[in-house]
Amino acid sequence: MKIDIVGGGPAGLFLAILVARKVPGAQLRIYEQNPREATFGFGVVLADAGLAKLNDAAPDVCADLVAEMTFSARQTIVSSETPITVQRPGQGGGAIPRIALLSVLQRYVEDLGIEIEYCSRVDDIDALDGDLIVGADGVNSRVRSVAEESFGTSRYSLANHFAWYGVWRAFECPALIFRKHAGGYFVAHYYPYSDSMSTFVAECDHRTWIDLGMQAMTDDARKALFEEVFANELSGDPLISNNSNWRQFPVIRNANWHAGNRVLIGDALASAHFSIGSGTRIAMEDAIALAEGIALHPDNVASALASYVDLREPRKRLLIEASKASFEWYERIREWMDSYCPHEFIYQFMTRTGRVDGLRLRDQYPELFKELENAGVAVEVERLP
Repeated sequence: MKIDIVGGGPAGLFLAILVARKVPGAQLRIYEQNPREATFGFGVVLADAGLAKLNDAAPDVCADLVAEMTFSARQTIVSSETPITVQRPGQGGGAIPRIALLSVLQRYVEDLGIEIEYCSRVDDIDALDGDLIVGADGVNSRVRSVAEESFGTSRYSLANHFAWYGVWRAFECPALIFRKHAGGYFVAHYYPYSDSMSTFVAECDHRTWIDLGMQAMTDDARKALFEEVFANELSGDPLISNNSNWRQFPVIRNANWHAGNRVLIGDALASAHFSIGSGTRIAMEDAIALAEGIALHPDNVASALASYVDLREPRKRLLIEASKASFEWYERIREWMDSYCPHEFIYQFMTRTGRVDGLRLRDQYPELFKELENAGVAVEVERLP
């Protein structure tokens, strides 16, 4: 089977590694529009559950990634200027510089003799001659965009506005800060991903965007505004831009995971909101399932794609539903920030996706559960369906 992978991000690279190992006769080529050393963004997070699945699929690759990661089992959540510490189960999520993540995967790809064409944007998908064409090219997928009717694509944008920055400082632990300032409602989500750097996601609701005139500001002025709003946390350190464009999150969905010999994985298939911290993990797990489907049917593209959907769709659906529940909660941050005291707020936050119920909160976050009870929060200790 000849396979063309469009997109040399984590999912595309991991797919190539797995297929090369599972189907030694497969012919693989990766097309990546950026240069080899280029990356946009800062650090990304792979949670415990995601790392376990990566380890099952490729223990050596996972071990090399873990060696580059910064782990934290604590998170601070601040609302109404009241910090509450959440002690996570296990070692917590592992944050890694995006460039380090790519470098590890690129090394394995190159050691396997897989060709990567850098600085290669594929505008004419029809010109590719692979038996299978994989769209691992993100929310703006070219593979998807030229056949949206066949994929059954739908899209809409959320109301909140956000941008990704970096900070030349490793914060002590990840944090979420919900803050009112000058009539606006703001969110900062930051986490360390190396000994000297942190990711800083800046967000505000649409009413804040309009009321404070942010639509007319320059990007530098918006950055300066967030440096003012979160001056206590930044302690004088500036926010660092790296393709830090302000935008509204695009919700991409596709009724069909494949069309003919073309298939989608990761955000090209279904965009996962950054608030659940699982976008990279979900995309790499898609790659695991597609590789398994190809290994089961190395000489039959249609059967391989059917197996991919069967293997992945039930779990993927749950994760995307959690993403939807989370971004819908964030779209109403003004309401929650005005309605709840700090402990009520964090209870609503922790249970917002439906994946954490009262029993799980009690079992996995015992210190937080006790604090919530002592604060008089009515925690429903029931198992969700």
